[in-house]
Amino acid sequence: MGVRLERTSRLFSIHKKLVDTIIDGANKALELLISGDRDVIEVMTMTLLVSGVATTISVLLGVPLGLWLALEDFIGKPVLNSVVNFGMGLPPVVVGLVVSLFLWRSGPLGDLDLMYTTTAMIIAQTIIAFPIVAGFSFAAILSINPKLRWQLLSMGATPWQAHWLLIKEARLGLIAAIIAGFGRVISEVGASMMVGGNIKGQTRVLTTAIVTEVEKGNFEVAMAIAYILLFITYSIVVSLTILQHDKKML
Repeated sequence: MGVRLERTSRLFSIHKKLVDTIIDGANKALELLISGDRDVIEVMTMTLLVSGVATTISVLLGVPLGLWLALEDFIGKPVLNSVVNFGMGLPPVVVGLVVSLFLWRSGPLGDLDLMYTTTAMIIAQTIIAFPIVAGFSFAAILSINPKLRWQLLSMGATPWQAHWLLIKEARLGLIAAIIAGFGRVISEVGASMMVGGNIKGQTRVLTTAIVTEVEKGNFEVAMAIAYILLFITYSIVVSLTILQHDKKML
């Protein structure tokens, strides 16, 4: 009986400590945001810069590729499509390793001196997000009536006009592709640490900052940064979702 009570007491203590960490983390997050903590603002800005640029490049490359794959028939299309699908599940740490091999001083791109820079992080995150955006875009365009393109062309629309109208028609799926790509890169840790080095004031982002604080044993601060990351991610996703369902976009 005494052993059982001791075990129960210990479990209660662990649960209480967990709840206290979660609550204290939320309070700490508010404190850091309200006070405008310099380090936190710096890390937030770096996160938005790297993930924002990587997502933008992925969209500029991935949407046209998805459109092309969905509308054109050519030799090797199934192979290319399978490569895109395979890329959607690429482990970020593997991407980080490959990019590192290219950017190390002994690598083919070593002379560019990009290792442990935000540019290296953007490259890695773009490689991670690009196939996701392309794959979702491909599926979004395929969901449209295949005859619509030919109807638009027969009505006098140029190929560019037809493609733009198809993009507008498939906007629900295309914005979902953007959300998926953004969500993948802003939550990414492995590749960012490998190619960026998690250098304070230079390449540290919110995810790598969480890892750093956990390693120090500062769980309250780590939880606070996690709350900030979730808040930023949710705010951007909500904005994109509102845009996705905006009737004016029709």
